[in-house]
Amino acid sequence: MFGHVGHRFHLLKRWKTRHIHSLRPLVPDSRWPGYGVVVGIEVHAQIKSRQKLFSNTRNAEPDDPPNTLVSPYDAAFPGTLPKLNPVCVELGVRAALALGCVIQPRSAFDRKHYFYSDLPTGYQITQHYAPFATDGVLQLTKSDIPVRITQVQLEQDTGKSMTDRRRRITSVDLNRAGAGLMEIVSEPDIRSPEEAADYVRTLQALLRSVGSSDGNMEAGSLRCDVNVSVSKLGERFGTRCEIKNLNSVRFMTIAIVHEIRRQVAVLEAGGSVLQETRGFDEEKAETYALRSKEDAPDYRYMPDPNLPPLLLGEEYVFRVKKELPPLPNVTRARLLALGLSERDVDVLMTIDADIDTEYDGTAKRGAVAYFDEVSQGRNPKTAVNWITNELLGQLTLKYPSKNPFQANKVSVAQMSELVDLVSSKMITGPAGKTILRYIINNDSSGMPAALAQELSLLAVDDGDTSLKQWCEEAIQALPAEVTAIRRGNVNVINKVLGRVMKLSRGTADAKTAKAMLENILLSK
Repeated sequence: MFGHVGHRFHLLKRWKTRHIHSLRPLVPDSRWPGYGVVVGIEVHAQIKSRQKLFSNTRNAEPDDPPNTLVSPYDAAFPGTLPKLNPVCVELGVRAALALGCVIQPRSAFDRKHYFYSDLPTGYQITQHYAPFATDGVLQLTKSDIPVRITQVQLEQDTGKSMTDRRRRITSVDLNRAGAGLMEIVSEPDIRSPEEAADYVRTLQALLRSVGSSDGNMEAGSLRCDVNVSVSKLGERFGTRCEIKNLNSVRFMTIAIVHEIRRQVAVLEAGGSVLQETRGFDEEKAETYALRSKEDAPDYRYMPDPNLPPLLLGEEYVFRVKKELPPLPNVTRARLLALGLSERDVDVLMTIDADIDTEYDGTAKRGAVAYFDEVSQGRNPKTAVNWITNELLGQLTLKYPSKNPFQANKVSVAQMSELVDLVSSKMITGPAGKTILRYIINNDSSGMPAALAQELSLLAVDDGDTSLKQWCEEAIQALPAEVTAIRRGNVNVINKVLGRVMKLSRGTADAKTAKAMLENILLSK
């Protein structure tokens, strides 16, 4: 029954995605007149599991000493056998479901044979020919373009080779060997370097939102292989070249631009683009040939005899799907429906995208969840202004070198009470900022109402007696500014207002104070 339903939806999805592709011809671009670009991307994302894919060894952190997290299986000792980590499978299924993929009831593992110094077994276990998920779509955030996903497969990572050119030696660190990867393969639906960047950033946000991967390209937990082809507008797609192991969105964009210009130059000179694998020189900002199609290795794929087929039942898939957290596009639509601006939504979601992903899919509490709690029963716009402008601004000043929100110790209760005090005019906006700054700088657990009393920041409620006194003192202290105001330069009144706010220590209402100053200075 499940196989029949999966097959039916598989065919429907293929029809839908093919229809999408048929609507995307080559796109003219003034940077390469008369030519169109086709790009497809293979993303290798490290699964954010505590243990490796086929052993119970802990996954390495960047600061772990080399070769300290290597089990006998990871080092390919004879007689050791793989044992599939179910957490890696679930996190992979999460990602595939978020991409709208069809989860295959039966998938299998193959051995991909090739020799490399950081691959102890001489083969990589992968699902190239029998992936666990196929036929998805990723809707790009900025360009709002659908990109088809061919397949998502599980595979193991290699170790890491580090070359010291001065000493002419290469060291091998096997800490990463055997870590779980998802390979996410797109169809060639991308038409520009900017769309490629949008694709990777959208995919990063999606993987982080479901807890499958932290998508950290700087740390090497997300790497891209990019296929680029160029052809004249109206003609068949050109010959593709693959650029390997791009580890930043910026370098990927530069590499694609260079490769496009290189291929256009070849065609303009009357030559033919050869199908080949290329690398990218970051210092020269150009691609270079690694091997041609004729030199490509024969990987001699064969079924792995030590791993049975991976069977994913209907109940299992439904459970994982039910437990998925909200996806970024759903969250964005919900926040916009609350009346938040695009800018505010971007800030909240960017903060969440940059927060470290927890191991094994543990839910993380980010800025969106914080906003949801603070805004309960309050004006959402007021709440988001205090969070994105005041709170984030103060945190950035104190913690400039890291994601400031991760260091946030201002509780939901504290922020909620602060917003209420300002909204009810028990304290002024400037006084609220002072209290917030006090809480952050002193790691205070005190509630804002008590702190307002302690710091003498409650709004003055004595009629206009105190306010009038502060205004008169400010006028006496700034005679030159008062003269300029009375001569018609009314903007200078803001400087006098600043003195009033300073004298009141932020307890005066700025609008009322400005009105009183205007009444005193401009009515005479």
